[in-house]
Amino acid sequence: MASQFLLLGLLAITCSIVLASDPSPLQDFCVADPKSPVLVNGFVCKDPKLVQANDFFFSGLNIPGNTSNPLGSQVTLATVAQIPGLNTLGISMVRIDYAPMGVIPPHTHPRGSEILTVIEGSLEVGFVTSNPGNRLISKVLHKGDVFVFPVGLIHFERNVGYGNAVAIAALSGQNPGILTIANAVFGSTPPISADVLAKAFQVDKGIVARLESQF
Repeated sequence: MASQFLLLGLLAITCSIVLASDPSPLQDFCVADPKSPVLVNGFVCKDPKLVQANDFFFSGLNIPGNTSNPLGSQVTLATVAQIPGLNTLGISMVRIDYAPMGVIPPHTHPRGSEILTVIEGSLEVGFVTSNPGNRLISKVLHKGDVFVFPVGLIHFERNVGYGNAVAIAALSGQNPGILTIANAVFGSTPPISADVLAKAFQVDKGIVARLESQF
């Protein structure tokens, strides 16, 4: 009897593991058809008979981004908008270029975790936990180093080397999205009430107005 209960327990554990996995795709691919008027959570599938190799292709991650901007950084995207064949696959990539002292400011990806690899240079990277206590977890990375940013958590990168830096990142979403904290808080349309922001940041409303003018 004891062995039967043990067998049933092992079967229950095995079944729970199977049920916890992602469902299998129902077809080989679902190339995005951005011209479709139908609105779905993602994109409607293109007729598979019309699919071509270019639907799964993107060229450009070898080209340095223009970092001549106030942040000193540039992101080159390879998401479903650039590669229709990524639709429903849950993956994407980006190239990030950093000028000396360039930054990718604190931001989140609401629909994807990120794994970043340094190709050239040195980067200080970090993310902030949601609990307990908004703990900062950070590290300086060098060429060949890899770091992971969990989905939804605020994170940043900063070039701490003397020359340009380059990173390649993969994300667990065909369209992971990006929410830059400063832009979202001080540059929303319509703007968040100055009273709300002044109380949230414990500053005078004049400072809030000045910050909003930057975005």
